[in-house]
Amino acid sequence: MKKTRFLSLSLAILLVSLLVLPCLSSCAEGEEDGGVTTLYVYNWGEYISDGSEGTVDVNEMFEQWYYDTYGKRVVVNYSTYSSNESMYAKISSGAANYDVIVPSDYMIDRLIDEKLLAPLNYDNIPNAKYIVPEFQNSDYDPDLDHDGYNDYSVPYMYGMIGIIYNTEMVDEEDIGSWELMWNEKYKGNILQFNNSRDAFGTAQYYLGNDVNSDDEAEWREALDLLKQQKPILQGYVMDEIYNKMENGSAAIAAYYAGDFLAMYENNDSLEFFYPKEGTNIYVDAMCVPASSQNKELAEIYINFMLGVDEEYGAPAIANAEYTYYASPNVLVCNDEGYIEYMNEIKEGGYDLMYGTDGIETSSYKNLTGDKLLLLNQLWEELKSDVTVSGAIYIICGIIVVVVGGALIFLAARKRYRNNY
Repeated sequence: MKKTRFLSLSLAILLVSLLVLPCLSSCAEGEEDGGVTTLYVYNWGEYISDGSEGTVDVNEMFEQWYYDTYGKRVVVNYSTYSSNESMYAKISSGAANYDVIVPSDYMIDRLIDEKLLAPLNYDNIPNAKYIVPEFQNSDYDPDLDHDGYNDYSVPYMYGMIGIIYNTEMVDEEDIGSWELMWNEKYKGNILQFNNSRDAFGTAQYYLGNDVNSDDEAEWREALDLLKQQKPILQGYVMDEIYNKMENGSAAIAAYYAGDFLAMYENNDSLEFFYPKEGTNIYVDAMCVPASSQNKELAEIYINFMLGVDEEYGAPAIANAEYTYYASPNVLVCNDEGYIEYMNEIKEGGYDLMYGTDGIETSSYKNLTGDKLLLLNQLWEELKSDVTVSGAIYIICGIIVVVVGGALIFLAARKRYRNNY
């Protein structure tokens, strides 16, 4: 009886297989011949025009443009990260494959060194000609192919780090220096970067040290300064900064100038300055990971993001207006409508993003292996640090509890024996 049922089941499976296999074959052919292709894009949070609040959805525009141009369907699978370090951890571990990523300059250098990026074919990126020449053949991605372009990256946006503060909570005489981030008057109202490179950068600029120093003593000096700061911080943040600064639950934060303008739009009590000791200037660029399964499509996507075709939302301008970051694209930074838009957000908004105001700037460089290891160790030490006084209180508390418990136990045992 069992054997008969088994044979019947086998025949049924065989019949179903014969019916289904042609369908599966045609589906596979459909995917190859005009089916939907998924492009995986990994970018910073709040860093692309996404269709919210009446803005252009540039990914949706790309999907439509690609179909109109090539007659094939593509879907952009878009996800975000909050720091270069979190992006690097995922890319280097192979935990996920992406087709386009947008790291910062020093991280691009590291990804190139570790062979995690694919060299770009600029035949697919003709709009790269609109990138300002000063952003090509860069230190973090030199032009080894002698074609005039960065070998592995196309600049997307750039900017500088400064300090955001609430004018209703911070005294005017206290602004102008990195010292504000260490001012005990504002204890519990200060936010620090939740990534090692930028957090240590704030301390090093304040100390007058080289942010790319080879001297371990200078890194440890910066660690000591960050440890001094820790007790007066409200917290270490990245994207959480928006809500905290916009709703007035924090008063001071080091962050990126473009994001300040986004916050200012929701709270005009906020202001911003570049510290007099100097600050970081950075470039975020579009790259294709070496693991990409759709390299040519990724390059076509990058090219689209550099364009200003109004029929498809003028993506380069739309992204610059959405993020408020400075654009290295001449089609954007020289556009009169864009300049007017930036100044409408805040008086002098365009100059804030495109001028250094006489402040000395420098870029982060990719650190040597031993210095990267040191930085990671110091960062872990900072984040897990318990102050000496706090440790003493904890140890004393444990001793009191243990001794107290022992005395109670002995007293109870003596009473029991006496009663017995």
